[in-house]
Amino acid sequence: MKYEIEHVNLFQYENFVDQSMNNIRLKPRTDECQRLLAYRTEISPASMTKEHIDLWGNHVESFFIPEKHEHLMVKTVSTVSIQKSPFLFMMAYTKEMRDIFLSALFNRHYLAYLNETPYTFLYQEQIDDIVNQVGDPSDPLQFSIQLMAFIHHSLRYDGEVTEVSTKACESWPLKAGVCQDYAHIMLGVLRAKGIPARYVSGYLYVGENSALVGDSATHAWVEVMMPGIGWVGLDPTNNVEALEQHIRVGTGRDYADVSPLQGVYRGGKHTLDVNVSVTLLEK
Repeated sequence: MKYEIEHVNLFQYENFVDQSMNNIRLKPRTDECQRLLAYRTEISPASMTKEHIDLWGNHVESFFIPEKHEHLMVKTVSTVSIQKSPFLFMMAYTKEMRDIFLSALFNRHYLAYLNETPYTFLYQEQIDDIVNQVGDPSDPLQFSIQLMAFIHHSLRYDGEVTEVSTKACESWPLKAGVCQDYAHIMLGVLRAKGIPARYVSGYLYVGENSALVGDSATHAWVEVMMPGIGWVGLDPTNNVEALEQHIRVGTGRDYADVSPLQGVYRGGKHTLDVNVSVTLLEK
């Protein structure tokens, strides 16, 4: 599958602002299943970017705008190809996988993805309630799949009830939220049961006549580390394995590590308009 992704962030300021410093994480990754074929960034007012790779392996572009401006437009256009076949639901959790999973070395290696964060924090009673309804976590592969389905069916997709700062412990009682909330709740439970898991930010191709949701802006899902398999993607918003329709941009412990655009400026309030379009170029 080959896609073109156009992502536009438009900030409008109530007054002139100056000294705007920004970091963007919008460049899709290249890995064993995904290949970045082309990428460009357009910024207005015009600014050059400087790129580096952060601690989690994400592409970060930094730029500075010294002059006064009333708006900031950041547009990225990417071309990506993905080749990934479904297999997770056909895998069995073997004794060899269990031995690795329970080893101290495995635990130490993925410690960053086992610790709770402010975004993924759940109260113990919330974790216990969810686990009691999902079932036995001794098979982390099946537990992860069942947890994905449980969260999907327990929450209602609604962009009006939560904010970008909402924590898992706050969105779970609401039983509603957006993809970010679904992912943070799932991460909180997985980590509480000793299953390494990370947050994934990217794009979702929905296409025509599809029941998938989450393509109006950047999408979020979860990746779980399974011995002998590697990182496997699970999308609790849609209750599907993350395959060819999921375009990976960034990974981290939670949303804070992969925020698409972060910045500071001197001035007043602003509004933000985000527009994302994902176009299928080739099957």
